[in-house]
Amino acid sequence: MPQTTSARPRWVGIPLRVLLMTAVLTLLAFAVSLLLSILGTVVYSQVQHVAPNMPFAYRYVAFPFAISVGVIVLVLSLAMEIRHYRQRKTLTGIERAG
Repeated sequence: MPQTTSARPRWVGIPLRVLLMTAVLTLLAFAVSLLLSILGTVVYSQVQHVAPNMPFAYRYVAFPFAISVGVIVLVLSLAMEIRHYRQRKTLTGIERAG
């Protein structure tokens, strides 16, 4: 049975994966929160019989929510990628020793 060895883990891909994941999830959070805030603004305007205030949905709901989600995703993604890198590095060392 041929023995396969895994390549040494590299840290170069960590920042790229973290930034890509942060950007994608931030945009997704912005889109979802904007949709929900626009729907909420329309419902509120219909109930109160006033004109819908769409800039409120952008400025005070969707943008702050997306920024907070982006910061949380950045921190968690960075921690998970560093943990994964260290685990792979340790397992590669064990594999080479054995």
